[in-house]
Amino acid sequence: MKVEIARQAGFCFGVRRSVDAVNALLAQGKRITTLGPVIHNPMVVEDMRARGAYVAESLKDVRGETVVIRSHGEGRAVHEALRARGLTVVDTTCPFVARIHARVDAASRAHLPVVIVGEKGHAEVEGILGWVRGVPGYVVGTEEEALALPEMPRALVVAQTTTPKARFEAVCAAARQRIPGCEIFESICKTTVLRQSEAQDLASRVDAMLVIGGRNSSNTRKLFSLCARLCPRTYFLERPQEAASLPLRAQDTIGITAGASTPDEIIKEVVTRMSELDKTITPQTDAPVEAQENVQEPVQEPAQDAEFAAAFEKTLVSIRPGQTVTGTIVQVTDNEVCVNIGYKSDGLIPVAELITQENHREAYHVGDEIEVEVVKVNDGEGNVLLSEKNIVSRKHWDALVEKFENNEYVEGTGKSVVKGGLIADVDGVRTFVPASQLSERYVEKIDQFVGKPLKLKIIEVDKQKRRLVASRKAVLAEESAARKAAAWENLEVGKTVHGIVRRLTDFGAFVDIGGVDGLIHITDLSWGRVKHPSEVVKPNDEVDVLVLALDRERERISLGLKQTKPKPWETAQVNYPVGSICEGKVVRIVTFGAFVELEPGLDGLVHISQIAPTRINKVEDVLKVGDIVRVRILDVNPEAKRISLSIRDAADYGDNAELPEGEDMGLGELPEEL
Repeated sequence: MKVEIARQAGFCFGVRRSVDAVNALLAQGKRITTLGPVIHNPMVVEDMRARGAYVAESLKDVRGETVVIRSHGEGRAVHEALRARGLTVVDTTCPFVARIHARVDAASRAHLPVVIVGEKGHAEVEGILGWVRGVPGYVVGTEEEALALPEMPRALVVAQTTTPKARFEAVCAAARQRIPGCEIFESICKTTVLRQSEAQDLASRVDAMLVIGGRNSSNTRKLFSLCARLCPRTYFLERPQEAASLPLRAQDTIGITAGASTPDEIIKEVVTRMSELDKTITPQTDAPVEAQENVQEPVQEPAQDAEFAAAFEKTLVSIRPGQTVTGTIVQVTDNEVCVNIGYKSDGLIPVAELITQENHREAYHVGDEIEVEVVKVNDGEGNVLLSEKNIVSRKHWDALVEKFENNEYVEGTGKSVVKGGLIADVDGVRTFVPASQLSERYVEKIDQFVGKPLKLKIIEVDKQKRRLVASRKAVLAEESAARKAAAWENLEVGKTVHGIVRRLTDFGAFVDIGGVDGLIHITDLSWGRVKHPSEVVKPNDEVDVLVLALDRERERISLGLKQTKPKPWETAQVNYPVGSICEGKVVRIVTFGAFVELEPGLDGLVHISQIAPTRINKVEDVLKVGDIVRVRILDVNPEAKRISLSIRDAADYGDNAELPEGEDMGLGELPEEL
């Protein structure tokens, strides 16, 4: 019997992180509550429960002060409820799932309906639905369900992370028939796609296929379904003991894969039992057995063959180039470090392949454990050639690939300009940044980034050549979008906000109010007359403005500057008491007098009889537009919005002088238009 294990079998990153978080809390002696089983594996859940982890099916069942949100994630309301209760929350939501939450939340704020392709009632799907607010949210799992969606012009379509890619594409194609403006968000976990692809490839080549995982695990059930289509003898195992009752043959080639919630030790135990079973099976030519999901537990388990188990363990750790092993230093010389790695011959690390090369004899000691990579199994003289440096390089590379898969940013430094872009150093890995990805605008001088720290997003990974392509533009765009979303979240009509004038046009001024631009129309700049915005503001001025109107669908914001200041007529009587003298500018001349601007938005009339001490025939004989004149306040009427002024009296009396009681002002009869 030959056994072949899929490379991507078992724990995914998200589930492993959740399990590790729970185990770490339990190790600290804390009693915790997990919202739902943190992993779809009954044995692991039972072990956690025995050590103090309580599984709550709803918020009302939460016990203690520490709550773990599993990798499936939860809706906004759950997070808010936990915070309101003052609980300590350990959020282990899978980064892929968190991306979906953020995208769905943004769609809701933009009034965009949401369609989720996935399994109705699944915890992950329910968590995504919990971020849909104020817009319709739909869950579809088949093409038929997509064709039954109501017609709508636009919608965001996302996928449950474990959805088979082919199904997602088929459902999206059907959804487009009902929703012409589908915005497709690729949210299927890359690890899930790879696991499913490898499982299908393996199932197509073997005589029997074993799928290991909890029966309540959605991704494991999908794995079983995909494998059963290609291999009729596909079996679903939840516990290792079930392997003993499988109808297997000595000549069979057995393929093994496992769902994302299956620990490594369970996979290993199943492999061991396969090896034990091989010792007890007599060669036969049984007819193929149909795919089975339910397997009865054996009445009696076969005894373990210690000799075979030992041989099996040895095969698991057989060395090969590129493998990471841990050994013990047995000798340190001027040129190399000799390491016992449990192989038939010791391994040698040349000084050039050590992390610490200077004074290496002081840094490395006999008896120390060291992690190394196998470079060559035989260097030509029977020695195993090892490298410590490659381990660090590989860890950096693996960490960068993980950040790429999790859509995380990386930090780098510009190194040199090459044709078409910039070479950056990201944790020791040579990374290419195309010129078009350096900025949101055209970059004329790429060398300005040499030697500068750069926040980047990896957009392409070539694992075979160990090459990365990254984008600074994507980081700037996402940060800008985040600032924009946050700004819109905090905006409301009637609220005063602080901003910076960015540019002027003939019709107004655009102001940056923290990630989004709003427009102050020229009529809202000042209470007075404004011919051009530059008369009131200039670029880079900091201003406080009032939000007048919001159009979230068209992303337009109307702002007012004059509205942040009192209306001139409201304070006219206080600022310009009758009898006081002030200066103003002649802004308009009419047949019966001249209008003088005391401040923007506040004009007063100097009647022709109040312009000069002697009678004049035409106002233009004495005044012209633009003249600065001293005037005395004769009367203020805020209700009628009228102020009567006198140039003649300002000349006759000094500042703050009072008119003689009962003196005729000589205003005559005012025109009706006043």
